[in-house]
Amino acid sequence: MDRLAPDDRGAHLRQRVLGPGRHHQGRDVPHEGAGPRCGTPHAPVTATFGALTEPLALGSRTAATRWSSSGTSRDASRSPSWLFVTERREFRQHGRTCLVEEQDIVYRSGRSARQHPTGLDESAFPDTDAQWQLPLRPDPALLFRFSALTANAHRIHYDTPYCQGEEGYPGLVVHGPLLALLMLELVRRHAPARQVSSLSYRLRRPVFAGERLTACGTPSDGHAELHVATHREARHAMAEVTFA
Repeated sequence: MDRLAPDDRGAHLRQRVLGPGRHHQGRDVPHEGAGPRCGTPHAPVTATFGALTEPLALGSRTAATRWSSSGTSRDASRSPSWLFVTERREFRQHGRTCLVEEQDIVYRSGRSARQHPTGLDESAFPDTDAQWQLPLRPDPALLFRFSALTANAHRIHYDTPYCQGEEGYPGLVVHGPLLALLMLELVRRHAPARQVSSLSYRLRRPVFAGERLTACGTPSDGHAELHVATHREARHAMAEVTFA
């Protein structure tokens, strides 16, 4: 298989951690980092699922088990080809399974045909009237530190010539999990007394270093709707949190 690139539909992510006895659900998301040994992956599309049966205790010995399986799909009359990988991880303490995570990763061969902006307007602000707002202007230093923190070696987050020449992006790409954490930080600041029981989020369009973005939120009785906006797009990322 040739070098792999993201699906033309763009980056999508949905991740949920649920309490005891709950099942988990998910939608497409971009996997940030290395993939299986099938060439040099760019940013594949994945679905991530998590189920929390009980909290992991700090300082306790933890056993982690990982399974993986893969399969390929190619229609001779169509391009590109696809590689489907399922990874499952279980974390156990004191003989009990505490956390289960499952990823369904889809790798797509070939370059993306999606059109990205040729230049960035770093002076424009998002237009929003959301009840909750948290602005951020991510710079290369922030992206580099977040890559180090999350052990993410993907070049789209730190190598500008690679982003522009190989991927067709106008600049460094902001990490999807960083946008998710920004939306969750919005909840922490505006509803500090509420306990979050689940988080689901989806990435729709990339955000680039230097752009001015705002995490926006609209609370209701048992949940809050969140999104990330720039002047180019009202909803680069969307999320929902539910409260216990």
